[in-house]
Amino acid sequence: MSTTRPYSPGDRGPEPSGASGASEGGVAAAGAAGEGMAVQDGGAAPPGGRQVRRLSFEGESGVVPLARDFTRQALYAWGWLPAASADQRAAAEDVLLVVSELVTNACLHAEGPDRLQITCDNKVIRIEVSDRGTGQPAPRTPHRAGRPGGHGMFIVQRLCLDWGVVRTPGVGGKTVWAELGAPA
Repeated sequence: MSTTRPYSPGDRGPEPSGASGASEGGVAAAGAAGEGMAVQDGGAAPPGGRQVRRLSFEGESGVVPLARDFTRQALYAWGWLPAASADQRAAAEDVLLVVSELVTNACLHAEGPDRLQITCDNKVIRIEVSDRGTGQPAPRTPHRAGRPGGHGMFIVQRLCLDWGVVRTPGVGGKTVWAELGAPA
C-alpha cells in the first residue's frame, strides 16, 4: 500500500524535541561506521521500549553494503539474529532486503541517501531513509515480474506492513519509511 501518511496508523508521530537516539530510558553511545556517524543504543529492546539507531552517509561510498551491515549489527544487538527459527530468519532477511531497496532507490533516483534510521520495539521495526530528492517513490504499475528493474518499491510494498513518504515543508528532500512486523 502506497501512502503519503508520515506515520503508520496508531503512531504518535515524531519524537519530542531533543530526542537523543537512545531507547526510551536508555543511554546513547556514538560509534563510527567508516566516516559516517552511527548513533546507537545497546542491548535488546526492553519490554515496551524502543531502540533507535542512526547512520549518516555523509562522505561515504558503498552505501548499500554499509547500510546492510549497519542493519545486520542492529538486528544482532536487538536479538533478531541469530534467528532461532526459519520464520525469525526470514523476518531478519526481509528487513535487510527492505533496507537495501530503500537505500538503492535513494542512490538511483534521489541524489543518494543522507541518513538511515532504524527504530525497533517489540512489535515493529521502522526503517527510514532520508535523501535530497524531489521524486515520489511508487511501485511500477502494472508490475511485470519478467521486466528488468523497477521492482524495488513493489518488494517494499509486499514485505511491509505499511510504507510512506515524509516531507518537511520548506526543506528539500524527503524521508521514505517502511515498517515490518517483529518475528514471533
